[in-house]
Amino acid sequence: MPPIPRRHRVTILSAAATVGAAALTSALSPLQNFVAPHPKIVQTTVAVPRAFLPPLAPSRSSALFAKPNKAAALAGLDQFDDIQEVTLSKKELKAQEKQRAKEEKKAQAKANKKNKNGADAQETDGDGDSETHAPPAAPAVDIFADADEPLSLKEQMALEKKNKKKASQQAQQPAADIFAEADAPLSKKEQKALEKKLEKEAKKAKAKADKKNKKKGTSADEEVEAADDGAQPAAVGEAPEEEKKKMTLEDKIRKERPPPRVRIMEGVQPGFVSLALENVGVTFKNQEVIKSVSWGVTTGDRIGLVGPNGGGKTTQVRILAGELEPTVGDVLKSTKDLRVAMLRQEFADELVLTRSLVDEFLSVFEEENKILADLRKTETDLEGAGSLEDPDAMQAILDRMESLQTRADDKGVYQIRARAEKAMDLMGFTAEERVQPVSSFSGGWKMRIGLGKVLCRDPNVLLLDEPTNHLDLDSVEWLEAFLREQNIPMVIVSHDREFLDQVCNKIIDTEGGLATKYDGNYSRFLQLKKARLDAWKTKYDNQEKKIKEEKSWIQKFKVKQPEAVKQRAAKLEKMQKSKDYVQKPPFVGKPFKFRFPDAPRLGAEVAEVRGLKHGYDGDLLFEDVELDVQKNERVAIIGPNGSGKSTLLRILVGQEEPHEGNASILGSNVVLNYFEQNQADSLDLEKTVEDTVAAASSNQSYNELRALMGQFLFKGDTVKKKVANLSGGEKARLTLCCMMLRPANLLILDEPTNHLDIPAKEMLEEALQYFLGSVVLISHDRYFVSKVANSICAIESKRVERYSGDYRYYMEKSAEWKAKVEARYVNGVERIEAAPKINIEEDEKKKVRNFGGAKTANLVTRKDKGIKNAKRNESS
Repeated sequence: MPPIPRRHRVTILSAAATVGAAALTSALSPLQNFVAPHPKIVQTTVAVPRAFLPPLAPSRSSALFAKPNKAAALAGLDQFDDIQEVTLSKKELKAQEKQRAKEEKKAQAKANKKNKNGADAQETDGDGDSETHAPPAAPAVDIFADADEPLSLKEQMALEKKNKKKASQQAQQPAADIFAEADAPLSKKEQKALEKKLEKEAKKAKAKADKKNKKKGTSADEEVEAADDGAQPAAVGEAPEEEKKKMTLEDKIRKERPPPRVRIMEGVQPGFVSLALENVGVTFKNQEVIKSVSWGVTTGDRIGLVGPNGGGKTTQVRILAGELEPTVGDVLKSTKDLRVAMLRQEFADELVLTRSLVDEFLSVFEEENKILADLRKTETDLEGAGSLEDPDAMQAILDRMESLQTRADDKGVYQIRARAEKAMDLMGFTAEERVQPVSSFSGGWKMRIGLGKVLCRDPNVLLLDEPTNHLDLDSVEWLEAFLREQNIPMVIVSHDREFLDQVCNKIIDTEGGLATKYDGNYSRFLQLKKARLDAWKTKYDNQEKKIKEEKSWIQKFKVKQPEAVKQRAAKLEKMQKSKDYVQKPPFVGKPFKFRFPDAPRLGAEVAEVRGLKHGYDGDLLFEDVELDVQKNERVAIIGPNGSGKSTLLRILVGQEEPHEGNASILGSNVVLNYFEQNQADSLDLEKTVEDTVAAASSNQSYNELRALMGQFLFKGDTVKKKVANLSGGEKARLTLCCMMLRPANLLILDEPTNHLDIPAKEMLEEALQYFLGSVVLISHDRYFVSKVANSICAIESKRVERYSGDYRYYMEKSAEWKAKVEARYVNGVERIEAAPKINIEEDEKKKVRNFGGAKTANLVTRKDKGIKNAKRNESS
């Protein structure tokens, strides 16, 4: 019997009720102590507690409230509940059905939880007998409810018979059938909720299985397919939908903003050339390279594109060249057939070293060369058709030849050789050099080959990406003069400040994904940028000062003047969200520093060269070379392009054999690191950045390698990029990163500053200044050489001249060279001075911190100092 509700209303019926008088008297006899007799009253209602009926007002007889009487009263209530002939109202029947449905729902939820995988709910006891769950008991007849609208005797008997039949059926069937039957009374809404719950649980189970089998390379679906054929099929809704891929920042931007376009300007004057970017942004996955840039180049512009590595300079140039589509924004052209030519950073990789010079220039005209080849083939076919005397075949060949001839005239294919020879003359090549192979030319002359090939295309806009790499001063001056004479609008990406100062008339500063335009050369740009940043900082500081005062006032009067505070706070918040709010200016943090790892100590002598003579194809590079490299020397080898500087280093490291003499590394404990000029020659282009660094490491952990790669600006998804997809500057940083992982006491560096921005150059300068070993390097960057080298070896007239001093000392020895260098100084940029003298041991001592006071804190230098020492001296 379920517990009696907390409070009931007891209905006392008269003797004339349908229940027998004797049974009513027997059931109510224990209650006579609680209810006073009222024979004339037909119906009375009394409030009864859950466990026992509440006492009435105090009576003379205390026996009415004795414990035995309370127990007897409860027993009487139980007996009264067993009476089946109690009259139930419609309200009571409805409550009873509601309670039964609720309990059936609970039983079904419990069954679903146990049997969600299709298992039976049957349990077996110790004797092996099956034990079924009892059906949910129907709530006891609530005799204490209101007796409003009682049922007739016939209705009561029918309801009793129905309940008994249902209880007997539930007692005979197994538990699984009971729970199956419980599904019947569920409504459509409840069934839908149940299916949704089962689907959610199945989805969680599949996700968990996929996560568990991820390492095995299998999924939960694959495991299901590999299961036995007799396996039970999955329940409806168990297979979840495919999870949507997480949208990257690039996907979100492409979805929210209009796609990029190429627009043609209207009303352009003849001869006017323009190429521009308008609100262009570039995002690779979750990395925003360019936020929003708008600038352009027009006729007469020589624009210098500057900024730190990773700022998107090369990306913008590729968009202008039509090689890369931006994520958002427009590209504006003055004409539809605008010709844009680009000289890449790795232009030397595109050269075929076995070709002759003239063939390399002619290789630019790909379409014209194909037309000429088709014409030659058509002529051969025509000769064959004439021998066969087939008029139809001959006519078809003649028609094809006429079509090709028309195309040849339109393209000017017969003038391509003259155009190539003109470009070679413009670049300074002689007639004899036209038949020489490309491999015989130095880095500076190869740059001329690359530039000449670009000019052969007769471009309307010229794009140059790091054109001064590998160039000596004479070659740079030639290039400067050549570009100034051209009327072609051009965009130049370079870190050579002197070159930009001599050539450019506008500067585009790219930083933080934004671009700012300045009129004038590089010197003017430095002045305007400093003034702009100073004004920006002043405006920002004044704004922050006012905001601070406003917040202080709000904090002070938030209790006294709440309405005014609320208004001013809203006004302040509106101002901070408006376009007039001045953002914080860019902060120039501390320069990046790194130190080469420690290596074995060097002996007094490190390397020597004796009687060296070498050349190629009968052309002598140098002879009678005598060179010694001592401990802690930093030797810079300088000279014009083609003088044999890189060849001398290759001989020194053993990559080439000299014609005469010898070059060797001395000492058994010398550990060498060699930095080659072209990064593509020393790196595996198929490896990723992290794989390349990991291959160069010895015993560093993965976290240490990631931290080191972060120092060289390889962060996030960049470490997954292949070496072939890196820019020239990124390859240079990657090689330096690998070099740092290998301890060495002798560094041989061939043009290490190519593709590095100014902060990276300064970082390398300081690292070499603190390097505990010897250095031999080649560089055309005079500022870099002046900061690092303490000895100069100049290749002059096919001999090596040694100057026992820094670059400033070398300039003082030649008044002509000194005047030439000083004439190129940039206003606002540091001049060439003497190399800094650094005492590494003293600098290391300064870094040691004293946490215990003076250096003599633990030493007693004066025994008579202090009271205790004075007393000790007196006693002695």
